Amino acid sequence: MEKLLLVIIGILLLVIAALIIKVLSLRRSIDEIIKDFGDIIEKETNLQIRVSSSDPHIRRAAIRLNEELKKLREVSVIYSRGNNELKTAIMNISHDLRTPLTAINGYLDLLDNEDKSEDAGRYLSIIRERVEALKSLTEELFKYSVISSTKDDFKPEEIVLNSELETTLASFYGALVEKGIEPEIEICDSKVVRTLDRKSIQRIFSNIISNAIKYSEGDLKVTLDEEGTITFSNKASGLTPTEVGKLFNRFYTVESAHHSTGLGLSIAKLLSEKNGGIIEALLIEGSLVIRISFPA
Repeated sequence: MEKLLLVIIGILLLVIAALIIKVLSLRRSIDEIIKDFGDIIEKETNLQIRVSSSDPHIRRAAIRLNEELKKLREVSVIYSRGNNELKTAIMNISHDLRTPLTAINGYLDLLDNEDKSEDAGRYLSIIRERVEALKSLTEELFKYSVISSTKDDFKPEEIVLNSELETTLASFYGALVEKGIEPEIEICDSKVVRTLDRKSIQRIFSNIISNAIKYSEGDLKVTLDEEGTITFSNKASGLTPTEVGKLFNRFYTVESAHHSTGLGLSIAKLLSEKNGGIIEALLIEGSLVIRISFPA
């Protein structure tokens, strides 16, 4: 009886050992799939998921994942090609529009020197305003296309965010005064040094400040803390959380933004992400808050 019991226990131990080995093998295979999948997605390679396990379920899962990855790559290639073609088309159209717009402005200047009725003068003023708006849109389209498709001009270097923010704010002094805005500025004393593209950072700050000048209700608060977080806030009682959530979308403008191209904040978001930063827009107690973080 004891021998039979020992045999049964031995068999059970062998079964348990076999199950443990099987589970460990499956875990190793799953880890291999996870690692290969992560590498393929991150590096965008044409490699396939490989598994060492002979388990038919694991192998079928790997085959199915490879099939889906192939479809994903095909869709990605089509999207990337179409996106690049669209950017190129926008860039070319924007460039081609510059010449006729410059000519129209030249003729408007000539008409300003001619004798005309009061109504004609008013009509010319409206035409000039529309031409300037079109010129602004054309320039923003061109800049957006260049920024989103060019990598060669991106040159990270050590910069002091305190200095860059102060310099940009100083360059907008005249525009702020003209709008009756006296900014409240809080910049930390310690230097906040980050490795970023200087031109990008200047453009980010400029676009956000320009947006605040256009739509602020008479105030602007700018802060920079020691963690590298820059915050811009201004009263915006007419905005809703839904509108704020769309501010970084290309070409999106709120109803009051009649003269906006809708690209300024979109460009700021694109450049922030290129520099490894995080940008967000929030509506806090009736104020639009745009926050940018550049981790060390």
